[in-house]
Amino acid sequence: MKNIYYLFFVLTLGTLSFVNIPQTNIPQAEISNGILKALIYLPDTVNGYYRGTRFDWSGNMPSLTYKEHQYFGQWYSKYSPEIHDVIMGPVEDFSPLGFQEAMPGENFIKIGVGVITKPDDKAYAFARNYVVRSHGKWGVDKKADGVQFRHVLTYMNFSYDYTKTIQLIKDKPEMVLIHTLKNTGKSTIETSVYDHNFFVIDKQPVGPGLLFTFPFNITGQGRGIGDIAKIEANQISFLRTLASGENVFCGGLEGFSMISKDYDIKIVNQNTGAGVRITCDQPLQKLVFWSCPTTACSEPYIKIKVEPGQEFSWTIKYEFYTLNN
Repeated sequence: MKNIYYLFFVLTLGTLSFVNIPQTNIPQAEISNGILKALIYLPDTVNGYYRGTRFDWSGNMPSLTYKEHQYFGQWYSKYSPEIHDVIMGPVEDFSPLGFQEAMPGENFIKIGVGVITKPDDKAYAFARNYVVRSHGKWGVDKKADGVQFRHVLTYMNFSYDYTKTIQLIKDKPEMVLIHTLKNTGKSTIETSVYDHNFFVIDKQPVGPGLLFTFPFNITGQGRGIGDIAKIEANQISFLRTLASGENVFCGGLEGFSMISKDYDIKIVNQNTGAGVRITCDQPLQKLVFWSCPTTACSEPYIKIKVEPGQEFSWTIKYEFYTLNN
């Protein structure tokens, strides 16, 4: 069965015609705790791998390995640094600040991106590439087992000091994302942030054997639910392998409560035995599910509200495991 899945994935890759991306000029850091090993692309306005306006520029992770299992990787077929989703790993997207209030030609903010110009009166679209007027100031502190990012931005009433640390835990197959957002401006920061979690476990195609498990019974409807993917009790599984051009999307899974223990997601590839558990110290605000032939993503949202002079912190933990350990 594994050979069949591998053959399908090779054929899928041929259909998608993945581009080879030169690695030489991309600022990056390699970290390890002796158990996990990860490659991280670093923010850079000139040579950065990702320069789009959707995702936070920190934390782009094209590779993480545990016991010879690969958890992240390229899942898209076209590449340009400005494309909104040419990004890998447990990357994060903040909802924009001040977009509704801005008139065409005025600016709004995306945390982890910068000050962005609103070009017209159309609604905000995450897939649109906007013009960045100010990237703010990035700082990066690299260590053997972790990387800390700091993004400082000052613009009119919206200003912040945002730090994000990717840390591999000593002697454990665990990684934490530690965030702190300090409001240094005059206006309250109200936003939401979600982790897209672009898992590409062992480069297998999305299909039977890939299982998502939650600590509550879930309900939800959307594209491909019931045909390609199945929701049953507290799990999402796949009835068949996705064909090129297909995707599954549910914009709002329901069943969770407003307590942090419900932010607890397990993803396992039963064909290869690689799994991961994701938990957070904040409650879910929203839970989205999306997949295409090369990646399947649970997208957990949390709500953020920070008054001037205050700060908000949250930590997400990834525990990697195998079915035979």
